[in-house]
Amino acid sequence: MPSDQQNTSPPVKKREIFGWAMYDFANSSFTTVVISVIYAPFFVDWVVPESTGAKDSLWSLAIVISTLLAMVLSPFVGAVCDYGGGKKRFLAASTLVCAIATALLYVVGPGDVWLAIGLLTFGNAAFMVGESFCGSFLPELATKKTMGIISGLGWGLGYFGGLISLLLVMAIVGDVEPEQDLMTFVSRNQVAMITIGGFYLLSALPTFFLVRERSRPKPGFEQASFMTLSKVGFKELGESFKLARQYPVLFKFFIAFTLYIAGMEVVVKFVGIYARSELKMTMGDLTIIFLIIQVSAAIGALLFGVLESRLGAKRTVLLTIAWWICGVLGIFFLYPISELTGFEPRQVFFVIGLIAGAGLGSIQSSSRAVVGLLSPPGRSAQMFGFWGMFNRIAIILGMSFGPVSDYVGRQNAMLLVVGFFVAGGALLWRVPIDSYQQELQDASPPAP
Repeated sequence: MPSDQQNTSPPVKKREIFGWAMYDFANSSFTTVVISVIYAPFFVDWVVPESTGAKDSLWSLAIVISTLLAMVLSPFVGAVCDYGGGKKRFLAASTLVCAIATALLYVVGPGDVWLAIGLLTFGNAAFMVGESFCGSFLPELATKKTMGIISGLGWGLGYFGGLISLLLVMAIVGDVEPEQDLMTFVSRNQVAMITIGGFYLLSALPTFFLVRERSRPKPGFEQASFMTLSKVGFKELGESFKLARQYPVLFKFFIAFTLYIAGMEVVVKFVGIYARSELKMTMGDLTIIFLIIQVSAAIGALLFGVLESRLGAKRTVLLTIAWWICGVLGIFFLYPISELTGFEPRQVFFVIGLIAGAGLGSIQSSSRAVVGLLSPPGRSAQMFGFWGMFNRIAIILGMSFGPVSDYVGRQNAMLLVVGFFVAGGALLWRVPIDSYQQELQDASPPAP
């Protein structure tokens, strides 16, 4: 039984693990369709007026504002996990907000930039808050030994969720291009947003039906209000930073994590824009490339999860960072590679997507597992709160790609992404994860 569970907690069943992993299946529809494939290029090319010279910057702005909102809410999220109990109902609330905000993108048309940014802000912030709540269930369902495999299962199912939702949306959007029929193109993209909102809600139902609520309010917090929990959360956050001295290895990992995840966030949030705007891919082309990436990422998450049990989490993360450095350099040298091989740039991009995609699930899954492995007994929810916070800092850092891209061009801006991965990998190399994990096992649990 996981170390953070109370002796009175019911035993973990396989159906609970499946139910937990299904939340990754559900919320991947939002990241795949809205943030990466369909809505990102739709926003940049058709919502933002053609006369605007900072299109990538506006997309970055939407992501940054939503991330800041999620960070403001994170002390409340942490307090719920540690004091308030009832995490499932807050997970349900964040799921509902994200799904509704996504569906409301139906009303956004060309020129409605700030309405789109507002809905994206609420939707993406709710997605990130829900992701933190979901992650905090992992130590309750997994042991230190099974952490990597179960985390990998979640990410693997997540990419299949993205694949299925993408196929569903493409059945709606079809092959109509804006040059052929702009009104039909816009209306079908709008209907797709309603579809994804519904898909998210329905796919998340197994999580709420199968996963048990093990968290209980601490004495005195049974009826705590939002304000009370937020105050406690801010107090805990302030005190938690003192833990940097007590657990320096974990916080060194978080710094390295912030840098290399910043690189990954650029890829996730701009790859659809790059493919559509730079390579002039049609919606059909985008579907094919992202189907390739989704299948590759799902297989990669599962295979690297097994590999992690043999190599260890640190080596697995370093391997995936090296994998991504090669992939991003491939995009930077896309046109020289195209000339050298005789293939069209989009064909080269397809191959790079197939290879690099295998590392997408692994780098996230392995990183989440590292947090679980390095979390001191009794502090897993707190440390996953930090994981969420540093993940959001990484998003904000990565969104510097937007202004840089508008200034030097998307192709040259790829070097910024390479820099994020190199810096993160170099710092991670110096973090003694294995020896620190052994120290945690040998030491007596600290007082909560």
